Amino acid sequence: MLDGKPLVSINNLRVEFQTNDGVVVGVNDISFDIKPGECVCVVGESGSGKSVSSLALMRLVEFGGGEIAGGKLMFDRGDGAPIDIAKQGSATMRDIRGNQIGMIFQEPMTALNPVFTVGDQLAEGLIVHRGLSRAQARARALDILREVRIPEPERRLDQYPHELSGGMRQRVVIAMAMACEPRLLICDEPTTALDVTIQAEILALIDRLKRDNNMAVLFITHDMAVVAQMADRVVVMFRGNKVEEGPVAQIFENPRQDYTKMLLAAVPRLGEMTGKPAPERMRLMRDGTAATPAPIIVADPRPLLTVENLTTRFAVKGGILRRTVAYVHAVEDVSFTINGGETLSLVGESGSGKSTAGRSILRLVEPESGRIDLNGTDVRALGSGALRRARRDMQMIFQDPFASLDPHMKLFDQVAEPMRNFGIGTRSEREDRIAALFDRVELPRHFMRRYPHEMSGGQRQRIAIARALALNPKLIIADEAVSALDVSVQAQVLNLLMELQQDLGISMLFISHDMAVVERVSHHVAVMYLGRIVEIGTRQQVFENPQHSYTRQLMSAVPVADPRQKKISEDLNFRPIPSPIHPVDYVAPKSVYREAAPGHKVLVEPVTHG
Repeated sequence: MLDGKPLVSINNLRVEFQTNDGVVVGVNDISFDIKPGECVCVVGESGSGKSVSSLALMRLVEFGGGEIAGGKLMFDRGDGAPIDIAKQGSATMRDIRGNQIGMIFQEPMTALNPVFTVGDQLAEGLIVHRGLSRAQARARALDILREVRIPEPERRLDQYPHELSGGMRQRVVIAMAMACEPRLLICDEPTTALDVTIQAEILALIDRLKRDNNMAVLFITHDMAVVAQMADRVVVMFRGNKVEEGPVAQIFENPRQDYTKMLLAAVPRLGEMTGKPAPERMRLMRDGTAATPAPIIVADPRPLLTVENLTTRFAVKGGILRRTVAYVHAVEDVSFTINGGETLSLVGESGSGKSTAGRSILRLVEPESGRIDLNGTDVRALGSGALRRARRDMQMIFQDPFASLDPHMKLFDQVAEPMRNFGIGTRSEREDRIAALFDRVELPRHFMRRYPHEMSGGQRQRIAIARALALNPKLIIADEAVSALDVSVQAQVLNLLMELQQDLGISMLFISHDMAVVERVSHHVAVMYLGRIVEIGTRQQVFENPQHSYTRQLMSAVPVADPRQKKISEDLNFRPIPSPIHPVDYVAPKSVYREAAPGHKVLVEPVTHG
């Protein structure tokens, strides 16, 4: 039940940042309200000012070099006399933060303190804001963990963040934000890096907490499908300005602004490739015109990469002597082929072995057994010098661009480094090539002088892609390369990768948990579960005729970018993936497949599912 009076009123907010290039306006004169029990979604691209608005509301923007240069941030603390948060001192803000306004941050590993247990971190806010004793706070922390449906909550209280999966860490962050039952919950991209199944559970959880507590929610996201599922009202931002605001149905069905139309057009929708034999670039509005994509068809496909029976395990050490007591069976008996100029997508949840398979092919982790053949070269037989030369032909785009970029190097030097390492071109030739790469990934050339911390997440990922392209590789392994990008940037990057594939004949191993993106870019798809491929075939075979129960489960969890088809449900009950850790003497069964159609193989269960 929505109350008539706003809980939060943002009026003409302006936030400025001092940089080496002068004053940068992060948010320019934006206004909107949030009522109790209402979810307002703020959407827009990286750098549009979404997160800056929320950080201003928490008065955390000052800790990142920003300054509230104008406007009012009125907040009702429950006494009927709203206060202007922009004018409050540090003592008042300490009382509001975590107590009356909770915040779920985008990256749970940076939001949690690695040296404190989950229980200590949950108890801290309750002790400070609610005056509970340590024993009372621990009991309440246990209740909150049950509320967010973390399995074995008693055990989790004494664990450290690194011992939890990504989905569980995000639930802990939600539990921390909810601990003091705040009047306003700010969610800053809370599901960006999560699998579709875990994302569905987290969205259902936030929606339930909103309804049960009549809590206001400010939900910041770039995922229009999530907006359709969660929002009551939508605020669309572009370059620090509000361009459109309205009820969710109106924004999706009758958008007024070209920018909103472009955002919606850039959303990959599951099922829109039905009946099409090959990947196609997305139609993107450019100056009022839509590009007509051509299917990416390779006339005479020939194998570039052949992987046979690939197995990668990690030792689990234990005891005083640190002996191997068990193995993590990360990749088990995996086989596939990627043709020149084509894309094979590996899809599955966290912990299914997708990323380990990609790293094993590059020998960034050493496989235990199996064969990796790249264009006639046995990759596993190469010495360190030959392997280094071979890696010129196979490059990787990592999931976390901030971790893969050097914080002390300017962006120009980071893209130039692989070319310098292999002695490619003169300095002026490298400069021209890097400028062209910046153009291709749609970043201004003056960004070359910047450092990674001066860029948004989406901009950093584009730098990582530019660096991977610098050596003109034959094979690109893209490990969740677009999972952190906005829909419009994601569409541009996917189009860029497909354009390069068509122009240069690049092959791709595309690792992702986003089924709609996988459907758009793939020639072939392999679904992974517990380290094994459970289903593999052409994109049409897997998406239009899924045979394995796990494949169907993944597809059913995908949020739909249509507010009239809400999928948020309390009935979502995705059981956790069983442990891939087995004793030293465990003998893994061989993978046996049945052929559902020529080239379409389905695993005959050697693993228990669910």
